Amino acid sequence: MAAHKNNDDATGSGQPLLSSEPVDYPNLNEPMEQNDIKSLLPLESAWMSQEEIRFRQVLLLLVGYLGVGALCFFLIRHQIKGEKTNGVLDSIYFCIVTMTTVGYGDLVPHSTLAKLLACVYVFSGMALVGLILGKAADYLVEKQQLLLVKAMYNYENASAGSGSAAEVLKDVETHKVKYKLVTATFILLMHIIAGIVFLSVVEDLKFVDALYCVCSTITTLGYGDMSFSTRGGRFFAVFWILSGTICLAQFFLYLTELYTQSRQNSFVKWVLTRQLTFSDLEAADLDHDKVVSVAEFVIYKLKEMGKINEEDISVLMERFRTLDADQSGNLTAADIMLLQQSS
Repeated sequence: MAAHKNNDDATGSGQPLLSSEPVDYPNLNEPMEQNDIKSLLPLESAWMSQEEIRFRQVLLLLVGYLGVGALCFFLIRHQIKGEKTNGVLDSIYFCIVTMTTVGYGDLVPHSTLAKLLACVYVFSGMALVGLILGKAADYLVEKQQLLLVKAMYNYENASAGSGSAAEVLKDVETHKVKYKLVTATFILLMHIIAGIVFLSVVEDLKFVDALYCVCSTITTLGYGDMSFSTRGGRFFAVFWILSGTICLAQFFLYLTELYTQSRQNSFVKWVLTRQLTFSDLEAADLDHDKVVSVAEFVIYKLKEMGKINEEDISVLMERFRTLDADQSGNLTAADIMLLQQSS
């Protein structure tokens, strides 16, 4: 297979994709300099600032939704039967149990109005919870990654060499989903332990009963034979049930994502390492000149891996033609100046 060919582009339009001069390929195995890691800090910080704004907006939406729901159920509290502690606390607790679909059954709507209100609240709550849980969990996990990047930068400042920290940074990017899963697993275990301890101490449940109640709650089974019945227990449950369902949902999300990523990486590795055949060369030779260029080989492999398709290539080539103001087949500073003058 030839490494260089005439400057025809990979779609056969006659416009070059590559220069005829030798290509200086970057060495991806070279260690990253300290400035490379340092440059990530403002980018990560800016991204986290935007995420904090979105997280606060979602949090305000949650507070408003719970406030409206608690007010409505407080006004009809006499139409809800069950084991009660405090009117306001029970209303908030009932909102949390309803919107997370835990549904212990310790508090249930008794009148027609209460049942209709609960129906509306649970459907709107499920949609809102999906948005809230995703934003909240992503914010927490991404913040842990930012702390890791900062820790590596501080480590570089204290050490003589930057190779080891650069390798850690590269490993973090490569195994990003794995680290998210580890973080979500740790937070989930902390929530489970906190729930068991609280139920054992405050609600006076045995260890097995406390574990059973925790598992049935965070999985939203809510059998109802074990629940939070004291005033302090329901105050704790308002925060713990919501955060617990967040952690479990994100744990399974990252677990599924890790499995999918592993399968995809295995497929990509197979595509890149398998032996080429004559039919591969014929399929990769997009301009049919009996020679496969670097550009054609890259495009063919990307298509085989499912990274791009014909539509993607057409869109990019159309964009290239638009930017190529002098129709020379190459993008230069002159093209940028012509585009700026025309605009």
